[in-house]
Amino acid sequence: MNLTAIAQEAELRSDAQFTTQTEPFRSELLAHCYRILGSIHDAEDLVQETYLRAWRSFGRFEGRSSVRRWLYAIATRACLTALETRSRRPLPSGLGAPSDDHQVAVAVGESSVSWLQPAPDALLGIGDPAAIVAGRAGVRLAFIAALQFLPARQRAVLTLRDVLAFSTAEVAEMLQTSTAAVDSALRRARAHMAEAGPVEEDLAEPREEARQTLLDGYVEAFNRADPEALVKLLRADVELEMPPIPTWFSGRSAVLGFLTGQVLSQGQWRLTSTRANSQPAFLIHQRADDGRYQPYGIQVLTLIGNRIARITSFNDPTLVATFQARPAFAT
Repeated sequence: MNLTAIAQEAELRSDAQFTTQTEPFRSELLAHCYRILGSIHDAEDLVQETYLRAWRSFGRFEGRSSVRRWLYAIATRACLTALETRSRRPLPSGLGAPSDDHQVAVAVGESSVSWLQPAPDALLGIGDPAAIVAGRAGVRLAFIAALQFLPARQRAVLTLRDVLAFSTAEVAEMLQTSTAAVDSALRRARAHMAEAGPVEEDLAEPREEARQTLLDGYVEAFNRADPEALVKLLRADVELEMPPIPTWFSGRSAVLGFLTGQVLSQGQWRLTSTRANSQPAFLIHQRADDGRYQPYGIQVLTLIGNRIARITSFNDPTLVATFQARPAFAT
């Protein structure tokens, strides 16, 4: 065998070794980048960049840390670099007060804002919702939205320490800083998160059978354009937001009034069950003039007890393709 063939064989072995050792972490790295960036599209790009950087330097990896920690270090630094030129991604509830009057003039969609995006459970490696208990808080919409108000470095420290449970020393090594700096950033991040108030994932969701009954009733109410059926499913303090529309509503009267007056119409909507951010969600298609249903967006529900506490409707047709590429969940 000549030297060229030997070199090629060694390179193939190295590529195979790289894939074997790094591929199992792709989904959790995507979730990590999503937490920091608030965009599933940006997170996918940064994970690709992470793997490219890792592949280029794999030959120099000395094994002083685990492969997983090494990949997280690369991914985190890539995210922090990306955030130097990107603004935070809010929801409408992070920009202003809600309306309790459904007759208020609804603002036009604000295209200049980079809005928070939902993320498919299947893409983040989250399985059967009935089996999810530990760790789901780390991708819930309320938590992701709250993270966006933190400075980038505090976001990274909080997720690495409190979500992923890396030690202070490990985080310091990943971020190439001191343990004192990590501890300081973590204290500030926790304080800011506490000021934001309790997040919804701390509150009890219904059991699986009740959850399914609630979701089935929600779909049926939309299909029939039946506000009387819908009112039985909503909490008194239910909230509705619809990025990119900055106007949002609080209270069952306002939410139901808006839905009845401007949304519900028999046969106009098609809801397909899926999962996003470890929460029940729907792919939304709207009937066009020619009778065909066109992608409209993703709707994510927050459930508390046996009622719907929040409806977050991401009115962005491009998100539908991201979810359609993943397995949907039966209603």
